[in-house]
Amino acid sequence: MPFHLTTFDVIDIFLVAIILFQLYRLIRGTAAFSIFIAIFLIYLFWLIVRALNMELISALLGQVIGVGVIALIIVFQQEVRRFLLVIGNRYINSSRFSFHKYFSSVKVYQGIPKEVEEIVKACTAMASCRTGALIVIGRKGSLAMISEGGQIVKAKISAELLETIFFKNTPLHDGAVLIERGLILAARCPLPITEQVSLPPRFGMRHRAAIGMSEHSDALIVVVSEESGFITVVDAGMIKENVTPNELRDILLKEKIW
Repeated sequence: MPFHLTTFDVIDIFLVAIILFQLYRLIRGTAAFSIFIAIFLIYLFWLIVRALNMELISALLGQVIGVGVIALIIVFQQEVRRFLLVIGNRYINSSRFSFHKYFSSVKVYQGIPKEVEEIVKACTAMASCRTGALIVIGRKGSLAMISEGGQIVKAKISAELLETIFFKNTPLHDGAVLIERGLILAARCPLPITEQVSLPPRFGMRHRAAIGMSEHSDALIVVVSEESGFITVVDAGMIKENVTPNELRDILLKEKIW
């Protein structure tokens, strides 16, 4: 029977390729990648024994494959969550298609929001004196659950306050500062640590916490390294290192949260 490749077949292959690529980006460098390879090899072995009519082992593996979907959801629950966040935040809330853009009543700033300048000023000052900092900037998702582990502040954003919080001798310097709706919501907040095992050795606990937070939420995270004085921005698991103050300003200006 001749095989006919239609336009819908091409679209189908293209969509599957996109899904597999996004899945690879989410699990690469993590323990989940090794688990995924193992499951794929088991499935491939099952296809082989079925083709060879090896009924006993085929039946045993068939029982395992039969509950494979449930097992995958349990094993890859964090990766599934991250995948859905990527879809929701990177595509639905993009500048080309954004509910916020069409239905928001928030005033559009013609100049640079004061909050952005205060964050850039604080990060620049802390980077120059190598003061470590971890700043989580909330977007659509709420940071209320994360704030429960820290100290509630609810203050206006200012460079002086941020620098004071992260000063080594203050009781609030350890942990993250949460910024939500243009206010400093809380300080000294613990963040989830990423499970990625292939991160560069130069990444300390702040960077790993920033990556972990970006994997569990849609927040934008800014890190100031205590060792190098470099500014790093983490968004949806993607890391941009050695960010200049002007680059940080441009990144923050793109956000519709000020």
